[in-house]
Amino acid sequence: MKFLRNLLDSQHDNFTKGGKYERFYALYEAADTFLYTPGETAKGTVHVRDGLDLKRLMITVAVALIPCILMAMYNTGLQAERALLTMGINEIPGWRGDILATLGFGIADPNNWIGNFIHGALYFLPIYIVTMAVGGACEAVFSIVRGHEINEGFVVTGLLFPLTLPATIPLWQVAVGIIFGVVVGKEVFGGTGKNFLNPALTARAFLFFAYPAEISGDRVWVAADGFTGATALGEAALGGVAAIESNFSWWAAFIGTIPGSMGETSVIACLIGAVVLIMSGIGSWRIMLSMLVATMASAYLLYAIGSDSNPMFSVPPHWHLVLGGFAFGLVFMATDPVSASMTQTGQWFYGTLIGVMVTLVRVVNPAFPEGVMLAILFGNVFAPLIDNFVVNATVRRRQLRAKELANG
Repeated sequence: MKFLRNLLDSQHDNFTKGGKYERFYALYEAADTFLYTPGETAKGTVHVRDGLDLKRLMITVAVALIPCILMAMYNTGLQAERALLTMGINEIPGWRGDILATLGFGIADPNNWIGNFIHGALYFLPIYIVTMAVGGACEAVFSIVRGHEINEGFVVTGLLFPLTLPATIPLWQVAVGIIFGVVVGKEVFGGTGKNFLNPALTARAFLFFAYPAEISGDRVWVAADGFTGATALGEAALGGVAAIESNFSWWAAFIGTIPGSMGETSVIACLIGAVVLIMSGIGSWRIMLSMLVATMASAYLLYAIGSDSNPMFSVPPHWHLVLGGFAFGLVFMATDPVSASMTQTGQWFYGTLIGVMVTLVRVVNPAFPEGVMLAILFGNVFAPLIDNFVVNATVRRRQLRAKELANG
């Protein structure tokens, strides 16, 4: 490692201002800070002294995502092997089957958790690699053109985006989606810290509307090539709570062993991530709590009202908590420190707005049974306005108090 450190130091002047590779400083700096702690420290009179820089923040979020990633790999393999057996196929087909056969897992067996995990990894890893390669290239191009550092924010975006996708989405759509998310969702506004929309959700929203056959609808590709099956939310939109309970148990939905987007099915994995984010101070518990309470309250209200024509009205509140991407969105998407509300008071209103919108989109318009993505993007748009009202109200309240004190 000392050799590598010396090599990077010897090339430093070539990449700084005036060096022959000055244009590519962003690439050099990215490699240096990825391998080693940045050597620069704040000097002089600084207002905040904190060891939590952007790199540490993003690494903490990445650590919080590990349970979801592991569960995504296991459950994707589990659903794929269940689907194969449903079709009467015992041997895993295609290049994935060749790899699994070489490792001794070529026969579909949902009870073999190691085989399920490896099988699911063969779905997840190609999507993740394409996301990081294409999205990272976009980040690098913008950094080189603008002459600034490559920010670590994409490390988290590159993990979040694959976890929101179905396992069999075409890789070229993954590339198109992440390009849209990085360029339109973030870089056109100035890059990390200046975007008002969550880039991963922006990318998924683009795919949701541009290629709905692969990512949405009542019958989506959920696990295995050649097999289609409805997700739990798809079943609910067609037949209400009776359709869900005839195919899935609430406990299975809580654990995450049901069909769906790769990283969004396991509530317990998301709860572990929530503990990490709250304990580290990165994720706002106010947003999580207000979104949870608002979703439960609005879902109970619509459940109590009922409907003879819309099956989604029959879904009780406790089912909404374990269906679709609710838990994943609540923990990792709604709490994005850049696109969420910044003020503590505003976070209560922000989370409440998203929670109500989740239920409205899911229940009132069952054509879009997964309302979490649209609700969070809706909240992102209103977050600056919410903060503006909160700040102005605080200023007016303090002015009145100062006037009262002055008048004695």
